[in-house]
Amino acid sequence: MKKASDIFVENYGAVLSDRSRMAIDNIAVRCIYPKHSLILDTGQICRSFYVIDKGMVRLFYYKDGRDVTEHFHGDGRIMYCIESLFLGKPTELMIEAIENTELYELDYSELNNLCDINVEIGRMCRHFFEIALIISQSKADAWRFETAKEKYLRFLEDYPDVAKRASVSQIATYLFMTPETLSRVRSEIN
Repeated sequence: MKKASDIFVENYGAVLSDRSRMAIDNIAVRCIYPKHSLILDTGQICRSFYVIDKGMVRLFYYKDGRDVTEHFHGDGRIMYCIESLFLGKPTELMIEAIENTELYELDYSELNNLCDINVEIGRMCRHFFEIALIISQSKADAWRFETAKEKYLRFLEDYPDVAKRASVSQIATYLFMTPETLSRVRSEIN
């Protein structure tokens, strides 16, 4: 079983002293969520960083009666609802465990306090937010400029583990395709 600080160092290249690692691990609460359980529901306020040790989660919402996957995160990744976390307002998004999932919850206000007093942790958090912005921009560019086939090929390159572990319908909504379009694209590639 890894500690939250181990995940930051191993998967994000965070440079953390023993003191910084201990500070992070002291605010990390280990939680276990069974497959299909909601970690965060619509109307709740996201108050934590979710650091995934094992398993996979997705961030999704409902639009016109359909669920739409916005992001996937698996082993060693971090998930949070940006707008709710930063603005402290109820979210319209949900976070669901799509596999049995073990993760750490790090209270954002406690983590933010650590950022104020610890330069290493502050750098680490800034790095996470930079990564999130790059991923969001990359996804927005793909929606605007890439064909269905190009989007799927990029998805396979960027998220090979998700391609093996998420359902076809979840992947299709993430790529803004129907499951039929995704099946056609997959058959063209294979």
